[in-house]
Amino acid sequence: MNIRRGLSGRRIAAIARNAFREAVRDRVLYNLVLFVLLLTVSAIFIGQLSGGEEQHFIVNLGLSAMLLFGVFISMFVGVGLVYKEIERRTVYAIFAKPVGRGEFLLGKYLGLCLTLLVNVAVMGIGVSVALIYASRGFDPLVFRIWPTILLIYVELMILTSIALLFSSFSSPALSALLTFMFFIIGHFSADLKSLANSMGSKPARVFFTALYYLLPNLANYSFITPAANRQMPAAGDVAAATLYALIYICIILAAATLVFRRRNFK
Repeated sequence: MNIRRGLSGRRIAAIARNAFREAVRDRVLYNLVLFVLLLTVSAIFIGQLSGGEEQHFIVNLGLSAMLLFGVFISMFVGVGLVYKEIERRTVYAIFAKPVGRGEFLLGKYLGLCLTLLVNVAVMGIGVSVALIYASRGFDPLVFRIWPTILLIYVELMILTSIALLFSSFSSPALSALLTFMFFIIGHFSADLKSLANSMGSKPARVFFTALYYLLPNLANYSFITPAANRQMPAAGDVAAATLYALIYICIILAAATLVFRRRNFK
């Protein structure tokens, strides 16, 4: 009987915990203290603004910084998860045990998602505290921003899976570049269809149409500006976007596993 068949939750959880601890040792989470302090101090200096502009500024600044921090964590930590194990040759010891390559990748992915969850949660609390301070009391906007924060986290989960896919076959520098390009193009994915329709060449139309359907529309996860204007995404839209992201992530991780299984470490 092949003991490597099937995915083991225990082995995946062990790899995820190790990936989370490794991210903490890399001081990924230390930027949270600086973020919260800067955001809170900024609320003090903009407290003299009138017309409720301070709340608008805090939400825009806070959520944008949250997305930016998360993107860089996904890029630079995500692409290094697999590469570090190969570079240190610890991957040989891992695969000498009854650990499948799919379990290894899934564990690494879940560990980084846990790291991002802690980052996003603490940053969201920082934004909420700054809003309460700027409002000199409770503001309903504190609750209204959390669906937007959830969408930001879901977008970061997608980017993390993409970073892991690229890192399964390329160098960290190239993987980070490709992930960043994916992030930029994903936010303009809706324009690809218009661009495809405007092309006179059939191969060009086919190419841009394929890109449109292959790349997720990350703009669907960006609700920062409406949130700053006290608008909330509809619950149905959040649920649909989350479901689509989970399906997309499963496909990307399956592709990463197929590529990683064919990789020769000798």
